[in-house]
Amino acid sequence: AAVRFPPPLGYVGAVIAGVLLHALVLPLRLELASSVRIVLAAAAALLGLALMAGAFRLFKRTGQDPKPWKATPEIISTGVYRFTRNPMYVSMALLQIAIGIGLANGWIIALAPLVLVIIYAIAIRHEEAYLERKFGGAYLEYKRSVRRWV
Repeated sequence: AAVRFPPPLGYVGAVIAGVLLHALVLPLRLELASSVRIVLAAAAALLGLALMAGAFRLFKRTGQDPKPWKATPEIISTGVYRFTRNPMYVSMALLQIAIGIGLANGWIIALAPLVLVIIYAIAIRHEEAYLERKFGGAYLEYKRSVRRWV
């Protein structure tokens, strides 16, 4: 796939931008009790980590490299890939949201949809085009049966 920018940097950039916006422009504080914030942040983080671990296990089991610019020898459609075609990107968004909740920073959370649009533009559309060229009908069937996000 013609992915030239490491997608995790988009999420890191959004967290940094959210912290800067919160501190320098306009605070967008989450008005939640600390205990509620901790529980919600932990739940989002654990779900994100579980998705990421599930995806990495499948990559390791099939001998694939998770870097989106590396060749893909086969379509993975089991495990977490039965529920989302992009579990690693979803997991990183959940981790971004968990950080926002944990820091009570609404900007970090509000930037999550924008990051997903950016990830689509810089990675997913290229990955999907590559997989369609390489696997044809098999990948198109997978796309029809599994959503891009959740």
